[in-house]
Amino acid sequence: MGNSLGKIFNVTGFGESHGNCMGIVVDGCPAGLPITEADIQQEVERRRPGAAGTTERWEPDRVEIISGIYDGNTTGAPVCMLSWNKDMDSGVYKKNRFALRPGHADYTAFVKYGGCNDFRGGGRFSGRITLAYVMAGTIARKLIGRLGIDVFAHVVEIGGIKARAQELAGIKENAGKNPLWCADPEAADRMTRLIEQAKQEKDSLGGIIEGIAVNLPAGLGEPVFDNFDGELSKALFAIPAVKGVEFGAGFAVAGMKGSQNNDLYDIKDGRIITRTNNAGGVLGGISTGMPVVVRVAVKPTASIGKNQETVDIQKMTKTGLAVTGRHDTCIVPRAVPGVEAMMAVTICDFILQAGLIPRVLS
Repeated sequence: MGNSLGKIFNVTGFGESHGNCMGIVVDGCPAGLPITEADIQQEVERRRPGAAGTTERWEPDRVEIISGIYDGNTTGAPVCMLSWNKDMDSGVYKKNRFALRPGHADYTAFVKYGGCNDFRGGGRFSGRITLAYVMAGTIARKLIGRLGIDVFAHVVEIGGIKARAQELAGIKENAGKNPLWCADPEAADRMTRLIEQAKQEKDSLGGIIEGIAVNLPAGLGEPVFDNFDGELSKALFAIPAVKGVEFGAGFAVAGMKGSQNNDLYDIKDGRIITRTNNAGGVLGGISTGMPVVVRVAVKPTASIGKNQETVDIQKMTKTGLAVTGRHDTCIVPRAVPGVEAMMAVTICDFILQAGLIPRVLS
């Protein structure tokens, strides 16, 4: 089964959108890391609804630590964290049980699990599973923060509206000033209006999130099959609705010459750097020491109120379906903490594999 990620810092998620709870088990975390429920709750709050067009489902998302932390510190045992689901309304899902929702995993999950899958709210394939990712990411961020590594993400595009490029300091300072997590306030206003328009039209929007990790050491990654960018991409694709991942200049490199794409080496303060970062901080599947820059394409929310043609998989007949319920018009802003979490989890695992953090912290 594929519900676990990581070799040393290993996370195993559990729970469904309309099940009893969402949770995650983190194994391999060193003993002695100071962390509390309040620390984790603070990060979880960042993925809650709040921006224009977000879901009307209002879960409390209260984090509970079940094991692995005693007296404010990790014990070295598996850390189990969960949050109980409280605000479920499964009626519409039961009513349309066999009408396949276009853009969802209804058909593939039905085939994969022989119809035994929990279909309510998308079950295990719902964006709600990222709540557990954020819990694990909080622990990972605390660990890698001991080495000065920082991870942050921001929205760079929604519905074709693009934020203007900024320096890293400006991104970090400005992204959290609006509920879209967009560092360009003018673009954020335009995005908000577009989201509100799409909601009125019973439609949805997608966008692009950029994740950035700074102060990484060079040398992280285990080529060739466990390379840095491959493992990070794998983690990011575990976020529902992610359909594309690119590093640095990404697909634009296809239109460049080598003289344009190559990042020239230089020396600054006694360490090797590159003058540009088209590689996005990764070469040969190994971190270069430059900022890791990754962009994630998030598709439009599949649940829309427009009537769409589909099929009833039980009757094997064509039918129409307008998806009702409480759905995000644009899931992009709420995916930002999930991107940060999966970046932190992946980096933390590579840091532990490299032996840069001891198994017992002093």
